[in-house]
Amino acid sequence: MPPRDKISLTDGVTRPKLIVTVDTEEEFDWRQPFSRNAVSVRHMKSQRKGQEIFERYGVRPIYLVDYAIASNERGFRELAEWFADGRCELGTHLHPWINPPFDEEVSAYNSYAGNLPYEVERAKLTRLTDIIEENLHCRSRVYRAGRYGIGPMTSAILDDLGYEIDTSIVPFTDFTSDGGPDFTASPADPFWFGPGRGLLEIPLTVGWCGQLRAHGDILQRKLFSDVGMKLHVPGVFARLGLLERIRLTPEGTVFADMKRLVDTLLTMGTRTFVLSYHSPSLEPGNTPYVRDAAELEAFLARIDKFCDYFFGACGGVASSLQDVRLSLMADG
Repeated sequence: MPPRDKISLTDGVTRPKLIVTVDTEEEFDWRQPFSRNAVSVRHMKSQRKGQEIFERYGVRPIYLVDYAIASNERGFRELAEWFADGRCELGTHLHPWINPPFDEEVSAYNSYAGNLPYEVERAKLTRLTDIIEENLHCRSRVYRAGRYGIGPMTSAILDDLGYEIDTSIVPFTDFTSDGGPDFTASPADPFWFGPGRGLLEIPLTVGWCGQLRAHGDILQRKLFSDVGMKLHVPGVFARLGLLERIRLTPEGTVFADMKRLVDTLLTMGTRTFVLSYHSPSLEPGNTPYVRDAAELEAFLARIDKFCDYFFGACGGVASSLQDVRLSLMADG
């Protein structure tokens, strides 16, 4: 990431805010090599199951849409209706391997858009931005790179195309094993970055819990090293209540851990939270997190229970990425 200006969103008085983001994308087998042909969007009919939960709590989720969704009426029809009715927001999600123009080899390394040559990354993002505007009638201002794959030129491209917010950073997480970015040293709080510091980064909500959480930044390299992973050290530390990295998502995270993460961050002063998941998880068999009907029921129940806790016991309010940006601009 280019130089940045960190912003503190830790206010002991302000009610905590929840932003819901959905990586809205095609179904594909996460265990298989990337393919330009895996572009089915049949699961989009199931998105109303999540949307209904959010509407009960006054949440307007932001669906971050990729090319497979934006170019197929089965993918975008209902989203366009919800957006027109003010029931959701829309953003951009770039999966380069299925997003034209196809000028690069399909590979794990190239699945991170930030690894592509500037001209290729820009051409793909331009094509995606335009088709979202054409079919969903929204000029997107919010971006999340597929696989969180931002690169050294991404900010310049976003700025040039009129984007205002990026939400690609996953704090305390390293994706370099197959060529992705390393976010282990990235801040968890929002920050201004890019040309003229005009872009706002709002990272996903990730935090350390446990007795050693104050030392998470120092210990993570050892815990998640090749040796640490081979010896299952992160799991051992988590079971002993020493240190655990938790992401705010219903995917692979039980409610008790989501609650524990929020409670921990609230005591540290955090007041802005980003809950995220992938759209294919709302239909069984598409992701490792929801393999059958029972797991889907549990997945939806987890979202519902978390919203009930956040807006009830935590006294939280629903917000959006743009709301956060506008509030920061108003504060100067």
